[in-house]
Amino acid sequence: MHGLQHYITTSVGSSGYAAVFVLMALESACIPIPSEVTMPVGGFLASTGRLDLWLVGLMGVAGNLAGSLVAYAVGATGGRSFVLRFGRYVRLRPHDLDRAERWFADHGEGAVFWSRLLPVVRTFISLPAGVGRMRLGRFSIYTVLGCLPWSYGLALGGYLLGKNWERLAGNVEAASIVIAVVVVAGIVALVVRARRSAA
Repeated sequence: MHGLQHYITTSVGSSGYAAVFVLMALESACIPIPSEVTMPVGGFLASTGRLDLWLVGLMGVAGNLAGSLVAYAVGATGGRSFVLRFGRYVRLRPHDLDRAERWFADHGEGAVFWSRLLPVVRTFISLPAGVGRMRLGRFSIYTVLGCLPWSYGLALGGYLLGKNWERLAGNVEAASIVIAVVVVAGIVALVVRARRSAA
């Protein structure tokens, strides 16, 4: 993990936005590149003035969407057997796919949104969405909406923590819970506001 973290920090440090986009795309295409390192590093570099925080978050979201579309296409064209057959080359374990499939089955299309706020599941949810032939437009919309709080939340965390950004990477589960709570609170606030306006 330390070697991979060094590679990510070096890549983002030297290539900036392009590295953020590519690394986030790889993660969403089921390659084990932790966004929990990529985005906080980008946020940290934004705090030094080398990058722009909003562009870091945007590149993270764009990369997530690009990689997710690749994984969706693999699931849609190859099916579950194909995914499991070749998944071992990118360290995709059967129980990872099983977990993502259960999420998709239990929560329907909304799973594509909510799973983006959860470690592990977020990486593989595109595969069962593809296997299930979820409508591509809805898949893309839910993916972007789910990736927005994740990418910007991690980038902002790295921005605020500065040189201590690694603390965020080590507490990603806590971070994902905080992000999920913020998203739910935001949705509830919007619903309440809309109802009051309509009354």
